[in-house]
Amino acid sequence: MLEGLPLTDSHGTIKESVDPATGSLVFPIYQTSAYRMPDGEKFRYSREANPTVSELGRIISVLEGAEMTSPFSSGMGAITTTLLNVLRPGNTLAVTRDCFARTFRFATDFLARFGVKVIVSSPGTENLLAASRSSDAIFVESISNPVLRVYDIERLSAEKLESCKLIVDSTLATPICQKPLKLGADIVIHSLSKFISGHNDIIGGSASGCTELISDIDNLRRTLGASMDPNTAFLTIRGIKTLEIRMDRINSNALKLARTLENDRRFHNVRYPGLTSHPDHAVAKRLLHGFGGVITFDLPNMRGEPARMFRSLRKIEAANTLGGVNTTISHPATMSHRSLSSGERKDVGFSEYTFRLSVGLEDPEEIFEDLEKLTVP
Repeated sequence: MLEGLPLTDSHGTIKESVDPATGSLVFPIYQTSAYRMPDGEKFRYSREANPTVSELGRIISVLEGAEMTSPFSSGMGAITTTLLNVLRPGNTLAVTRDCFARTFRFATDFLARFGVKVIVSSPGTENLLAASRSSDAIFVESISNPVLRVYDIERLSAEKLESCKLIVDSTLATPICQKPLKLGADIVIHSLSKFISGHNDIIGGSASGCTELISDIDNLRRTLGASMDPNTAFLTIRGIKTLEIRMDRINSNALKLARTLENDRRFHNVRYPGLTSHPDHAVAKRLLHGFGGVITFDLPNMRGEPARMFRSLRKIEAANTLGGVNTTISHPATMSHRSLSSGERKDVGFSEYTFRLSVGLEDPEEIFEDLEKLTVP
């Protein structure tokens, strides 16, 4: 954080810091690798710390109600560095089967080789609680990707061992819909590439929490080198300026579209936390302030191969990402979760017929009209 700079205005709105050197209303990009010594007591080398990146960390800390935030070069950089810092050989990590495939592979393939016992939980809060009774750390997505289970962070925090660290990836919820630290989480992680930056133009991540925990994680980040560059930090700060208004529109659009899809028999197994049919709807109503922008559904009668089907779309773009202002669609079995076998996909709760929709700012009726092109008449 940049010392002496205000966090919020009198209404609690996040303020971007005015550049202390020039008075610029837009915090500048400090495009430098190093700083003159001995002036550089705080900033010495930009792999370690950079003013633009530090400003982004300050803003995310305000959003999450955290003491400190460490930005990273990617969401996976934040996840891997955090887990490597928190865990030791002989420790036990509880992770859910329905988390992002790369996260799951890092835990079960990489950490397990270094003496960390990894307990894999079936989807759902009750299953995770049963699997994590003696864990040293729990890693969970507040809204899981791609099956959209909503985890009860309050219960996990209340019922875990006191020494156990609860790490929550809140990428799909964003700080607008949920603040996991206020619900008892120890560390909250984001892929900033998604809703927080919101324009599909950066790759970045963050880890937030108390100063004691995040300082250690940040020191390891400096050693491993998963450092964010100042241009990425600048673009993410710019995206955050519209985060609340974007999420309000996206939440509204997604709920309308999910209800439309659920009432159309061509779309099967529509999953969205805002629907009363969702298995975690009660938890979502209690813990979320808006149900997010991601919907999944099945198309058992889909028109051929997904890649060919996507060519018929006119407004929706097929892409291996989510969280932008424009609506995107993906086929998890061949895209984001392609590393999972058919049996593993079944354990998670989706199939080769499942599609993931990231709702943007467009008119939901126009999005639905485009989705109809994927179905058999």
